Amino acid sequence: MTMDEIELAEDEESSDYVTFDMLGERYAFPMRRVQEIIRMPSVVRVPLGPPSLEGLANLRGRVLPVVNLRQCCAMEQAEHDETTRVIVVDSGVPLGFVVDRVASVISIDPQALEPADAVQSTVRSDVLVGVIKSGEGEMTTVLDVDQLIGSQFAGLAERRPGGGREAASRPTGEPDPEAESDDTLELVSFAVEGQEYALPIDQVQEIVQAPESVSHVPNAAGQVLGVIDLRGRLLPVVSMRRVFGLPVTPLEPQNRIVVVSLKDGVVGVVMDTVREVLRVPHQLVAPLPGVVAGEGRKTEVESVCRLEDGKRLVSVLSVNRMFDSPEVRDEIAGYREDDEEMTSERPGEADDGRGGEELFVVFRLDKEEYAVDVDAVQEIIRVPDALIRVPKSFDFVEGLVNLRGTVLPVVDLRTRLGLARAPRDERQRIVVLIIGGVRTGFIVDSVAEVARVGRNVLEPAPELSEEQARVVSRVANLPEQQRMLLLVQVDQLLAADQAAVAAGLCEEIVDEALAGV
Repeated sequence: MTMDEIELAEDEESSDYVTFDMLGERYAFPMRRVQEIIRMPSVVRVPLGPPSLEGLANLRGRVLPVVNLRQCCAMEQAEHDETTRVIVVDSGVPLGFVVDRVASVISIDPQALEPADAVQSTVRSDVLVGVIKSGEGEMTTVLDVDQLIGSQFAGLAERRPGGGREAASRPTGEPDPEAESDDTLELVSFAVEGQEYALPIDQVQEIVQAPESVSHVPNAAGQVLGVIDLRGRLLPVVSMRRVFGLPVTPLEPQNRIVVVSLKDGVVGVVMDTVREVLRVPHQLVAPLPGVVAGEGRKTEVESVCRLEDGKRLVSVLSVNRMFDSPEVRDEIAGYREDDEEMTSERPGEADDGRGGEELFVVFRLDKEEYAVDVDAVQEIIRVPDALIRVPKSFDFVEGLVNLRGTVLPVVDLRTRLGLARAPRDERQRIVVLIIGGVRTGFIVDSVAEVARVGRNVLEPAPELSEEQARVVSRVANLPEQQRMLLLVQVDQLLAADQAAVAAGLCEEIVDEALAGV
């Protein structure tokens, strides 16, 4: 018995079909395979997937891959409009096919379904099951759901709820041979009134975008702006401008709230902008000179970093000194007590600290949000005005930069993920990672935040292509925030041979420099 005959035998047991139109022709899926029909949703585009993939959508808390059926069937493309619909089919995991218009649900006599062997159509014959002939001479082509899926997404049909790649659910970053050294100080730098400051990264829990407004609290301490809701927890928010005695400005999209830990609780600090993650050698960090470490706010500066041969000075702040006044400490402790009471009233929502969450650096590429584990990020720096171009290298290698005396290969992450290049602008940053033992920089459109994400919203990414499954291993589905983060597997960004080439480029540059001395 052929596959078509097996499919026909199964369809005879269920003779209901969902019919739809594409390019003026009528097609159908067996009703038993259709879960639901929805309007075209907003999608998050996924790099390295097949051309037919529109992106990932949120379907009531589940990740839904959305596929352009015209593209699957090699048809001429058309813009989506009010009649466009997505037919969600059961493929072990839900999968949505975009069609021009849904026509109806029909019931037929099983004898009216004929095999598609001799049928000529605009779609490939290998995705046809059969043809339904009506009394008026019209024909409806029945498509093979499994064949469509298998032809586009290797491995997706094999996925089942609860399955998935073990490596995808527990990603591990490359160990940094230098991370265990105590020779560097890790900092998050930010700007206030044009001046650059920094906080030790171990005191920063996360960095989030400032909301449009903060709920003001009457009779609050002078530095406290109010409170915000941070994933169901009350977070007191303090203005760094008020801490420094500067005028407070309205919240803007570029403002960030740095969530820091104090012995009395947790507080969010509003910064004008967050600039970089820095890894600074200790020999470039000096205590604040005694002549300026006197009374008043100056004592909030713990030390000073001398970067770029002293042309750039970054003041390192002490979190505890910033909030040393009794009224602010009492205010923060009061919010913690209120929040603990609220949490205890919600059964089943125990605070397990970091145990139930993961911390990610979130960045943007082509309007979509990606994330990497914060432990994999060495630092985040600005893109220099000029890069040393490397001839005869990979297309995605942008060049080399001098990072405090070390040669750093720089990759255009858009190009590496198959996206169009973007012109350089002030928002772009280089995220420095360790891959294959080589420190490598990746240019991203912008760095958005450091986000703390609950493990309950993390799930394996659909296996839409072999390379995509390796690089984009998981998805953080955040429907309440109307967001979906694509989690990047750092050690898969460069293949072993590509990482070796990057290391070789650095060695060649160093050798040439030494030869010229």
